[in-house]
Amino acid sequence: MKKVKVEQAVGRTLCHDITAMKDGFKGAAFKRGHVIRPEDVPALLDLGKRTVFIWEENAGELHEEDCALRFAAMAPVEGAHYEGPSEGKVILKADVRGLFRVDTALLEQVNAIPDVTIATLPDHYPVEVGDRLASMRIVPLVTKEENVERAEALCGKSPLLALRSYRNLKVGVIITGSEVYSGRIRDRFEPVARKKLANYPHELLGVTLCDDDPDMLLATARGYLDRGAELLIFSGGMSVDPDDLTPAAIRALGSEVVSHGVPAQPGNMTLLAYLGEAVILGVPGAAIHMPTTVFDVLLPAIFAGERPTVEDLRRLGEGGLCQQCPACHFPNCTFGRY
Repeated sequence: MKKVKVEQAVGRTLCHDITAMKDGFKGAAFKRGHVIRPEDVPALLDLGKRTVFIWEENAGELHEEDCALRFAAMAPVEGAHYEGPSEGKVILKADVRGLFRVDTALLEQVNAIPDVTIATLPDHYPVEVGDRLASMRIVPLVTKEENVERAEALCGKSPLLALRSYRNLKVGVIITGSEVYSGRIRDRFEPVARKKLANYPHELLGVTLCDDDPDMLLATARGYLDRGAELLIFSGGMSVDPDDLTPAAIRALGSEVVSHGVPAQPGNMTLLAYLGEAVILGVPGAAIHMPTTVFDVLLPAIFAGERPTVEDLRRLGEGGLCQQCPACHFPNCTFGRY
């Protein structure tokens, strides 16, 4: 790459896009590979370009767009596609709904390589079709090929990015409490659960009201599991009061309880457990009153086939305090990052 005055660049090949901004438009006025003509000189000067870069073959150097294409090739993502390069970068976009995953330690290593910049959405981020997931480019117009090779070598050992599409799950919902079972008060969790589940592919096996009776709870849960339930959602009786029976019933099923209680609010008393391949969630009452709780954080992971660990749940602590914004815009916020 060689820098020359515009007047001396006629007949030479431009090796970078030249961006114009006018009347709300922002885009390439001249594209890489354009052979500069005499009539282009005034237009370039009007854009403030007294000099331009023309391409000269230099062994061991790569142009920004070639780098971007190699970055895309080194980090393929099933369920997503790359667009570009344009203005030196490629953009990764989602083709399916799902949970976006980033190897954050690997991303840090790659971005430590000179000139390399890869920006992504956060790890564990729920995305929709068409969402932008990542942008990849180098900072200068050219870089040493060895820098790209280092990035390729790192990503060849482990995937940098992934998009886990949502699975269709069989779901059973069990609502506990003598007050709702007897009809003394109206249950308010079922409409909440139906609304949340509507965001994911699922087959709702049923919603069952149970009395504060351990045998009834166990029989109902086993009935759903016998019918192939892959996700059991319990609501009611989730506190630590002695007469709150739901956590004990979940344990009595033989479940492996990951955690009862997470460092995040609202949803502090959430219970997560596994029974074979089935996921069991104990959802506290905050889900009825608050637009977003830990329930909303865990559902995308569960439907994406993830199995959050106790370490994952502990990481909810940083950013785990909901700001209770007047208009909730989760997941575009600090809540629920892990």
